[in-house]
Amino acid sequence: MVTIHSLKPNVNRAEAIEKLCGGIAGLVRWVQSGALRSVADVHVPYRLYQVEISNAASRQTSWFALDAVSGSLDLYQFDRMPDEAELVQVETRNRPEPVLEDGQALRLLEDKLRRVIFHTGFFRIRGLRIRAELVSLDLHVPYWIGFFGSGESVRLRVIDAVRRRFEGAKARAFFESWLRG
Repeated sequence: MVTIHSLKPNVNRAEAIEKLCGGIAGLVRWVQSGALRSVADVHVPYRLYQVEISNAASRQTSWFALDAVSGSLDLYQFDRMPDEAELVQVETRNRPEPVLEDGQALRLLEDKLRRVIFHTGFFRIRGLRIRAELVSLDLHVPYWIGFFGSGESVRLRVIDAVRRRFEGAKARAFFESWLRG
């Protein structure tokens, strides 16, 4: 097992099971996909960047985290660098290995940030500059994966344990790929 630093989860195992099985949505999932067979926590490695965004006369500094496996999961944004109070040490085997090269990760981050900025108003952009610097921090984000099914058919549901929300097809594909890998 490896010891890592993870953002503190806001959903524990019991709450994850309740979210996965509870209410009408849980009943619908049971009818469509079968019963909940297992639940696992997975900690995904992220790279943290201090980012300065300059647009016209405004300048903003934030910290963004990009998953270090494929760069396909949603970005995390922080007003400041996460400190010890926001992190926990976890001993786990359930973590994908970071495989993105630094240059590739930086390009993915910049592309994602450009899309976010363009989405807020293309005509307000004047002289856009994005400068990102990698911060040396062992950072992982916790997720809960619910395994549903009967027989050999298995379907996944993914909960972001920090944001307390279900993830969509992108995250399911990410974890299915890792599990097959």
